[in-house]
Amino acid sequence: MSIKVLVSATLRTFTGRNASFLLDSKSVKGVLASLIEEYPDFAKALYDENDFLRSFINIYVNDVNIKQLQNLETRLKDGDTVLLLPAIAGGAPVESVIPQERRKEAKLDDTEIERFSKHLMLREIGVKGQKNIKAAKVLICGLGALGSVLAEYLAAAGVGTIGIVDFDVVNLQNLQNQILYGRRDLKRPKVMSAKDKIKGINQSINVETYNTKLEADNIKEIIADYDIVADATDNYKARYLINDACVLLGKPDVFGAIYQFEGQVSVFDSQHGPCYRCAFPAPPPSGLVPTCSEGGSISSLAGIIGSIQATEVLKLITGGGDVLIGEAFVFDAWNLTSSKVKIAKNDACPLCGLSPSITEVEDFDYEEFCGLKQDENEITVEGIAASVLAERISKGDRMTIVDVREPHERAINRFPNAIVIPIGQLARRQKELDPTIDTIFVCREGKRSVLAINTLREAGYTGPMYNLKGGIEAAKDVILPHEGAWL
Repeated sequence: MSIKVLVSATLRTFTGRNASFLLDSKSVKGVLASLIEEYPDFAKALYDENDFLRSFINIYVNDVNIKQLQNLETRLKDGDTVLLLPAIAGGAPVESVIPQERRKEAKLDDTEIERFSKHLMLREIGVKGQKNIKAAKVLICGLGALGSVLAEYLAAAGVGTIGIVDFDVVNLQNLQNQILYGRRDLKRPKVMSAKDKIKGINQSINVETYNTKLEADNIKEIIADYDIVADATDNYKARYLINDACVLLGKPDVFGAIYQFEGQVSVFDSQHGPCYRCAFPAPPPSGLVPTCSEGGSISSLAGIIGSIQATEVLKLITGGGDVLIGEAFVFDAWNLTSSKVKIAKNDACPLCGLSPSITEVEDFDYEEFCGLKQDENEITVEGIAASVLAERISKGDRMTIVDVREPHERAINRFPNAIVIPIGQLARRQKELDPTIDTIFVCREGKRSVLAINTLREAGYTGPMYNLKGGIEAAKDVILPHEGAWL
């Protein structure tokens, strides 16, 4: 019997970077056991401390979530496909989300009729649909790689009001896959550069800018006047904030995510299907799954996923096509594969279920929820500043520096005199460390290194361990330039 097993990109750190397997197993539980037998460290990613499957991981058998089957006991037959899909995180036609009164007020002048003629020729859009587009108000949360594509295509489509939210400025790294920006935009607020680009595409668009970070106390006010929210953010805290505010205000949330070569798109609309919490009740522990900024992404992937997001927005506006409500589209650019998987509405969801316990965005401690706070019962992970580490290196102090990033990540920054032990190998390679001297753990942003220290503690390592605060990003201007480590 042959079962094809597909592993999402964010979990391949634990499978030797392998994306697919052919296994002989009669159940989903057996598939996981076979994977763990070959890759023992995979167990920590799949199961929590109580040996329950982690809630941020969904498993599909032939595109059906095992939660709708027999969970881990789901039986398999020859030729079945099993997909392990964590949060990075069927379709049905819906009526346009644009109020009829506002659409009727929208007028198309001669210039617009010529400009949008390719839309007007489509029976599924036509004059009515283009008026809906002109009357629409869409908020784009995040102006990174996905937000860049969304802004350009929604502007080109003629969306009447586009809101853009981001608190960051343009830096050199952004130019690799954030097509809104060029060199002259460096150090400018992203919202200002994006507004200029949108206006350059279509001067008549009303562009609302929010140069701020989305927080529990401002998100409802920001999204209140918009018809649709497009989630193009890059962190779990923002995703749950956006989802919760959208559910509470009855707004559809068009979700997109990318990581390395893989992308996901879905539409979370609690009035017609599941919300983001239904699919992913909780995020992965901080550091277990790297973010796009930590793991990288191929530049063209954002174009593909962002375009699909923009298309879902336009379908919601015009009221046409099969919208990805209750489904997720998953695309692997490197292996050129794609699939659509079902997402069921969870009646026990604390936000959109039958007996919701979450009734206000500000009532929830997202920092704690996303694993960003230290548990009072945990031993505090001690940090070391880059300046202090630089001083210790210059003095020749005896210590071990461990880089827990994947080997390919070190092509950008090679930390001087560090040994490389990817986080998934730490427990079994702890004998390579000297417990009589300090061990300093480094990663890109200082999050995976915290997880590394806790992983070793659980494995019984007792030597002194420190986390480089801010990771490589904090150290590159203090330590790395003097070592020729920037390649």
